[in-house]
Amino acid sequence: MNPRLRSGQAVAEFDYLAVEDVSRHFGRRRALSRITFRADRGAILGLLGPNGAGKSTMLALLATLLRPTSGTIRYGDHVAGAHGAGLRASIGVLGHDLFLYPELTARENLEFFAGLYGLPDRRAAADAALEAAGLSDRGNDPVSSFSRGMRQRVALERALIHQPRLLLLDEPFTGLDDGSAAALGRRLQTLRASGAIIVLATHDLDLAEDLLDRAVFLRDGRMVHAADRPDALRAMYRDIMTRPNVASGLSRTNG
Repeated sequence: MNPRLRSGQAVAEFDYLAVEDVSRHFGRRRALSRITFRADRGAILGLLGPNGAGKSTMLALLATLLRPTSGTIRYGDHVAGAHGAGLRASIGVLGHDLFLYPELTARENLEFFAGLYGLPDRRAAADAALEAAGLSDRGNDPVSSFSRGMRQRVALERALIHQPRLLLLDEPFTGLDDGSAAALGRRLQTLRASGAIIVLATHDLDLAEDLLDRAVFLRDGRMVHAADRPDALRAMYRDIMTRPNVASGLSRTNG
């Protein structure tokens, strides 16, 4: 495996993400219990479940912001403890907080984050990000003047500016109108085609159905179902989440 170099830092390369029997406890509270799944290069995996199911905790573990209480997360041949900085340089995260500076222009925001990742040509990186966001004509406008959808597009490109292998998204469709949600879906499909690994936590089942290569269903911190290329996702979700003994075991659907 030949690592990329960015400002002298080796960047970890990997072709799959594997979560192996992972649990996370906060004191006596079990946020996640014995979760296992895998996502390969060029795939979008959805984490689905009600509030409190453990989706955001799982994303924080994948982002190396938390450590598992037990179990292992593998990024190809790498684990977080042994390849911290280089591994984090291959991960992009878009959460509820967009991490944009509203008083700065879109270009200034993107150049700032390009600098944080040690990219050699921050201007070129920002230009490419603005073009990908469809905002080249608004690059010199302050982010405070943007709609929610426009801010979300800038924030996504902020998370992608260093060309990460793994992209983690926490409820990215929240607050978007139909046009912005559709644009985000198209961007994710482009990223999948380029070979990115995408893990997406969402409540927007209708939007997710056309995107997901695999769905992992969580409830009360447990993985209760997994399905490849799920269809009729809303009906599947309703059936799984209303089963009285749903937390007692894992069922799988391959299709």
